[in-house]
Amino acid sequence: MGLFWFVELVVLFLCFQAFNPGLCEESTCLPGFDPDLYSLKVERQHLVSGRRLGKVVFDDCTRQTSFLFHSDDSRFKVDSGGMLKLKRGVTLHDGYKEFRVSTHYRGMKFTVPVRVLHEAKHGHHHHAMTTQPQPGAAPSIPVLEFPKSSSGLKRRKRDWVIPPISFPENHRGPYPIEMVQIRSSYDKELKIAYSITGPGADQPPVGLFTVNKNNGSLYVTEPLDREKQDQYILFAHAVAVGSGKAEEPIEMIVKVIDQNDNKPIFTKEMFKGEVLESSRLGDVFMMVTATDLDEPGSVNSDIRYSILRQDPPLPINNMFFINSFTGGISVQTAGLDREKTPKYTLDIQAADMEGEGLTAQCKAIITVADSNDNAPQFVPASYTVSVPENQVNAEVVIMSATDGDDPDTSAWATVYTIVEGDPDKLFTVSTGPTKLQGTIYTAKPLDFEKRSQYTLLVTVENEIPFVTIMATSTATVIVNVEDVNEAPIFNPVMKSVTKPEDLAVGIDLVLYTATDPDTARKQKIT
Repeated sequence: MGLFWFVELVVLFLCFQAFNPGLCEESTCLPGFDPDLYSLKVERQHLVSGRRLGKVVFDDCTRQTSFLFHSDDSRFKVDSGGMLKLKRGVTLHDGYKEFRVSTHYRGMKFTVPVRVLHEAKHGHHHHAMTTQPQPGAAPSIPVLEFPKSSSGLKRRKRDWVIPPISFPENHRGPYPIEMVQIRSSYDKELKIAYSITGPGADQPPVGLFTVNKNNGSLYVTEPLDREKQDQYILFAHAVAVGSGKAEEPIEMIVKVIDQNDNKPIFTKEMFKGEVLESSRLGDVFMMVTATDLDEPGSVNSDIRYSILRQDPPLPINNMFFINSFTGGISVQTAGLDREKTPKYTLDIQAADMEGEGLTAQCKAIITVADSNDNAPQFVPASYTVSVPENQVNAEVVIMSATDGDDPDTSAWATVYTIVEGDPDKLFTVSTGPTKLQGTIYTAKPLDFEKRSQYTLLVTVENEIPFVTIMATSTATVIVNVEDVNEAPIFNPVMKSVTKPEDLAVGIDLVLYTATDPDTARKQKIT
């Protein structure tokens, strides 16, 4: 069952100073890649540009972590930290793709083969980088050896770094499962007793990990749950039986590999948003969000969003677009009309594993907000009225209009303007209390004798501008001035007359006449 878990590096170097104190002072180190073959498992045959595949590690025995790597396949790029990424899309037609990664160190070229392997889905998946056994090799438990000193390249003393032991969560067993075997290089010379301590061993949860004290086999006794604890830090102990000599405890990290055992969870069961019917295509007006309890940054928690259904499907079925990565919803197609379809309901799906894993659904309720996309119209478009002359602020006419926009909004309320027929500003116009009526009043006295009729051209618009270019409605108002019987007028109003005294009776003093302003009437002045 050694292939059911993944040990990132199959060789663990532990230095036992009690058996050979000089072993830690000088140790053999050969620069190179570790392991000899990298197998990167992916869940799809078609891989998109920018996809991160995994990491290659080169050890130059000096702790340096940055190198100049080169891939012999230009579709695969390796950064200075060893991270493998796709420069452009690749399809694994044969189920895998192999290439080589190389680097130069001290005049020598080091190369390691890399295999990108498509692994068909069989329930849970993970994407850990693991060592790949050579073809024909039998499944085996990795052995963590304590090496003896040997001839070869020497290096300065450094602490031995033990790579994590990786084991998948939710493994079905049967338990206990052997994970790895700890083995001393001196087990043929001395009888070694092995033990482990730490959380999961002799601390809660006690007994989760056990070790065979005679042969060093490390076991896990029950399924692990990454969401409860993603790693365990254990300490391995080796004691020479009889002599009682013991090494310094060596730290081992058991890393719990994530499985896709949590589906996405929307942060709300229902999201509500509002969009202007005049919104530009592509403008994001609302967001939906979901979370996933699986390992952050892994494909198991990599969520993609999609729209499953639009209700109603009017005027077409794909009015909206959702960004599959962010959950931002925008208008995709022109044609929103609040007057025809004031509300939409979208069924939204979130799926992990880049959209191909476990799913969850929610609803997005979208209210279409009004824009000024309906021009007001005069009803009727012509008026003929009469108004007496000589009156100021007299009501001339009340005009009516209609508007298809949302009532009691600025896109619906009307504003009137006299654009022709009143050069002397004899009239004013204002909006009535209903916001759909315009009233014309006299601003100055009208004079029938000067002008008996006016033809006014009036326009109606809204309090806010139209969102698009629309024709402005106009109305014609014919105003007939009514003649009023006005009193005769003396000219001048006051006249002074000077005459000598003692005038004879019957002599005319002055000629003082009046005129009638009603020139259209035949009236006698007396």
